[in-house]
Amino acid sequence: MLIIGIAGGTGCGKTTVVNQIIHELPENEVGIISQDSYYSDTSHLSYQERTKLNFDHPRAIDFDLLRQHLLELKSGKPIEQPVYSFVKHNRTSDTILTHPRKVMIVEGILILTNKELRDLFDIKIYVHADSDERLIRRIRRDINERGRDIDEVLLRYQSTLKPMHQQFIEPTKEYADIIIPNNKYNTVAVDIVRTIINERLI
Repeated sequence: MLIIGIAGGTGCGKTTVVNQIIHELPENEVGIISQDSYYSDTSHLSYQERTKLNFDHPRAIDFDLLRQHLLELKSGKPIEQPVYSFVKHNRTSDTILTHPRKVMIVEGILILTNKELRDLFDIKIYVHADSDERLIRRIRRDINERGRDIDEVLLRYQSTLKPMHQQFIEPTKEYADIIIPNNKYNTVAVDIVRTIINERLI
């Protein structure tokens, strides 16, 4: 199994890069796991308490479960991937049955901060985007998809997102095998990754 980790700051366009990479690849041979599914269970907290949590700190992620699931997939076993609700700030009771694939892509802002998880990646990719561009994308997504208002989004950006990015996410660039600029010039990098995957699928 080829495991690819794709990281980068919030709103950098990781999903776009993932879609570019898997475009034209056989659907049944490539799987995707999102770090967002592995936010730690916060059922013991009230909704108000959950809204105050710093979800952009590595502590917010259940890396042990994510790593365990990757190891199970690598050994040929299916997993029950958690489902997370950004509206409730907690995992739901649902899970997604995820089967092993020849290529597994793991994407998330914090996945390169954890050494044990990082060591499982055969290819480590960092998607870079301008901070203003990332903020604009984050505002649009949180308002349109997650039911936030503009004041809440900007407060969270200033109080946690920006400092956490500078402290934890930006430094993980040094672990990346490939840094992809998320703009119209990223086609060469994406083609290289797709070529590596195709060679593994032969």
